Amino acid sequence: MNDIWSTIRNMGWNLTHRLGIIDIIDILIVAMIIYELLLLTRHTRGSALLKGLFLLLVIVLLSNILGLTSLNWLLLTVLQNGALVLIILFQPELRKMLERMGRSRIITKRTKWTLDDDNEPIISEIVQTVSDLSRRRVGALIVFERKTGLQDVVETGTLLNAEISAPLLENIFEPNTPLHDGAVVIRNEQVVAAACILPLAEATSVSRELGTRHRAAVGITENTDAAVVVVSEQTGIVSLAADGTLKRPLTIDELKAFLNSLYRSNVSGLGTILRNFARKVTVGKNHE
Repeated sequence: MNDIWSTIRNMGWNLTHRLGIIDIIDILIVAMIIYELLLLTRHTRGSALLKGLFLLLVIVLLSNILGLTSLNWLLLTVLQNGALVLIILFQPELRKMLERMGRSRIITKRTKWTLDDDNEPIISEIVQTVSDLSRRRVGALIVFERKTGLQDVVETGTLLNAEISAPLLENIFEPNTPLHDGAVVIRNEQVVAAACILPLAEATSVSRELGTRHRAAVGITENTDAAVVVVSEQTGIVSLAADGTLKRPLTIDELKAFLNSLYRSNVSGLGTILRNFARKVTVGKNHE
């Protein structure tokens, strides 16, 4: 017990007498990394792994204090290759962290949307498509590429590189046609590909009552900054997925506001719209 109090007193003395500017910066950086890791593992299987790892470290500390030599040796042997263990256990979360760093404004180019008033017809074509599909209850999944490239997703589908038009999009999603099953990827003013395969959502908060189409929409937005417009095949409800959340129902006016901000390179306006949508709804409370 005296050793424990002695260790605590030494730590307190070091923090109050030897703490410099560099030490503070070092601590803040480590704290930010831990905070980001906690955010990335929230509502995922990684959160349970993180808790287990923390518990393991506590047991190592207690075994050392209590003199449990054999247990301490065993646990330390496991932790000796800690970096490799962390990479294996938290591979999805570390990948998300690196992708988020790669999307930061410091090293990412501005989105290549080149819109002005001449692109108003494109917005009208998309709005008309979504409105018609919703009225007819035809399922649709439209992915809008932003800063993060989606070439790996594009390669899973059929390349089109066609101009955006309502007849084209409606024909793609028409049931029993070759390209209707999957997602359409839109890059700038082009329909790049159709029948693309999207990753399903990893978040445990996603309601089981949501269909595969909605889970795929949320899934692609968990790993990228893409935005996805979804039309439900069962209800005709229009939804918007962004930043791992799902806004539904999405009205036609809200869809127009989203497209206007996206296509006019209004990054701040688009961010505000997506944040507002995220605050309005929790994915786990949505129903098909």
